[in-house]
Amino acid sequence: MKLSVVIVNYNVRYFLEQCLHSLQNACKGLEVEVFVVDNSSVDGSIKMVRDKFPDVILIENKENLGFSRANNQAMKIAGGEYILLLNPDTLVEDDTLRKVVAFMDEHPDAGGLGVKMIDGKGKFLPESKRALPTPVVSFYKIFGLSSLFPKSKIFSQYHLGYLDKDKVHEIDVLAGAFMLLRKKVLDEIGLLDESFFMYGEDIDLSYRINKAGYKNYYYPGTRIIHYKGESTKKGSLNYVFMFYNAMIIFARKHFSKENARSFSIMIHSAIYLRAFFSIMTRFANRIFLPLLDALMIFTGMFFMTSYWEKNFIFPNGGHYPPEFMQIAVPVYIFIWLISVYVSGGYDRPIMLKKIVQGMLAGTVLVLLLYSLLSENYRFSRALILFGASWGLFIMLGIRLILNYSKINGFQLNSNKNKKFVIIGEKEESERVADLLQKTGMNPAFVGLVCYRPLKGNLNGFIGNLQQIKEIIIIHKIDEVIFCAKDVPAQVIIDKMSELKDAQVDYKIAPPESLSIIGSNSINTSGDLYVVDINAITKKSNRRNKRVFDLAAGLIILCLYPLFIFVVRKPIGLAKNIALVLFAKKSWVGYTPVSGDNVQHVPLIKKGVLNPMVSLKSKQISEEDKNRLNIMYARDYHLANDINIVIKGFRYLGST
Repeated sequence: MKLSVVIVNYNVRYFLEQCLHSLQNACKGLEVEVFVVDNSSVDGSIKMVRDKFPDVILIENKENLGFSRANNQAMKIAGGEYILLLNPDTLVEDDTLRKVVAFMDEHPDAGGLGVKMIDGKGKFLPESKRALPTPVVSFYKIFGLSSLFPKSKIFSQYHLGYLDKDKVHEIDVLAGAFMLLRKKVLDEIGLLDESFFMYGEDIDLSYRINKAGYKNYYYPGTRIIHYKGESTKKGSLNYVFMFYNAMIIFARKHFSKENARSFSIMIHSAIYLRAFFSIMTRFANRIFLPLLDALMIFTGMFFMTSYWEKNFIFPNGGHYPPEFMQIAVPVYIFIWLISVYVSGGYDRPIMLKKIVQGMLAGTVLVLLLYSLLSENYRFSRALILFGASWGLFIMLGIRLILNYSKINGFQLNSNKNKKFVIIGEKEESERVADLLQKTGMNPAFVGLVCYRPLKGNLNGFIGNLQQIKEIIIIHKIDEVIFCAKDVPAQVIIDKMSELKDAQVDYKIAPPESLSIIGSNSINTSGDLYVVDINAITKKSNRRNKRVFDLAAGLIILCLYPLFIFVVRKPIGLAKNIALVLFAKKSWVGYTPVSGDNVQHVPLIKKGVLNPMVSLKSKQISEEDKNRLNIMYARDYHLANDINIVIKGFRYLGST
């Protein structure tokens, strides 16, 4: 066996499917075995591999063992002369495997090899080549000096920015997304260190390869796409802690005690500093608009109240009681802002109609509560209406100002439907066009571009691949979709790299798949268009579901003394109330399906109840349970959750 490929998967089914499709072409002409080690995914990955890639050796873990342990499981039984550790969110060129194996054959001193990686927009990923993260190198990286001086031999050592990315180089560290390893070397130095759960294991193994007298090479003769961040979101605090703690483990293992201690202090300082700024930035970003709205509405209410009472209510002198501005007005503002939030007025991009809807709903609620108060607390219905009008005016005005100031993150939703071109042959491009329509994208334009040169009749195409640059400009295209069935991976990567500066996004449609995959940048998760199952993933639906969980939880908590007489497991109910209020559970989730039969639906929190509550018969097949979950996800409405909770309130104590 020449080559063993090992892929560790965790809940990235559609990226894994695309990766395996690209490997099928790349394996031609080589003796290759492919392992997929699944770390207890719940997104249907296992079933997909079994159904579509029966030749793949599948290892199913019942828990998430981490990257190192999962890779080691496969490497211990791999029979290849070389072992390739490959991320599932990658796509390889058709000749990638042949080229890298040939390079290793020609360089017996090579213990490991990495390749040139690009992101989902065709831009070079600097982590394709890295140096050992010594304390000095890490200092330059952590405190931003490497970014300020990307070509400096002193400051840019972390990503070796001073080395030509188009030439072969000896490097210190291989990227974990694509690590080609010589099995003989692994037998000598050992496999991945399982002390590293995720991150750092690639640095550790690369270092041990060098210590054993072998070389690590950066080889740009072939390229891969790496949708960086699919298995783990790079911008999260969890990533920061995991990555930097991996660096500390590495330092303690390989550096002197003194250096390791200094390194650890620096890393911990960086962790807490970055975590602090990240938390403060997120908090400021989320609270900025509501705080500004509240301040401006309160200021307007203050001046309106002074004018109203002076000229109409108390012309001969007098004022509203201080409770009006101290209590009543803040309560009004709170209700208005909560209503705007629930309606989606604080979602990005900003939708002005959501703000109008929220303010109208909030005003109705304020007036309703006002009518229930005693005369002593009914200060002025007119001021409520004036305040609501002012609030709506100032909130819309603030957003228009922010939008025209072009401040990032505060753009208005233009409701512009995207324009697409699909590159491929006739049959597959039409299939993908139909798929695109079914995803609910409502594209403004879909043009078919033939992969091969056209002769005579256009046959429904608007041009061919050689004309793609002109087509993008003339038709003002927003997104380019490549049909992987027809267009070789090398051509896809060529075109993405060639057009990397064009203001378009790229996606790839794997053959026979119901998904269209892409990634807009290395710092964002990949975009994914999947047929039908979209409703529950909408931000508004997820927010409404959470608001319902909180509201229902608080109501049930208040009525708990009554519920203990009708709920079957009162102690379980108390536990579920706490779990729901702290976002560990939802009142309604999917119907449990056995692991072998689960189909892909968007991930949501585990539910106390499930859609089966609405059925008279509780004895249904696994296939019907899947259908029930798909219908719940695809056609989600808040009313569904309310109905399920009402029908199943006796079982709210279930665990």
